Amino acid sequence: MSKFGFSFSWKRALGITKAKQDFARQTGIPTSKAGLERKIGSTILKLLFGKR
Repeated sequence: MSKFGFSFSWKRALGITKAKQDFARQTGIPTSKAGLERKIGSTILKLLFGKR
């Protein structure tokens, strides 16, 4: 928890967050675990039941 209402992220300061966002936007592949699971699940359901 932050004492003064702000926090510091070393990943954001080094540009890692922006690089991951840019990669995800260009490739369409999510970089978060939850996003990747959601995309895989969606793909499997489309294969099983066809596209809507």
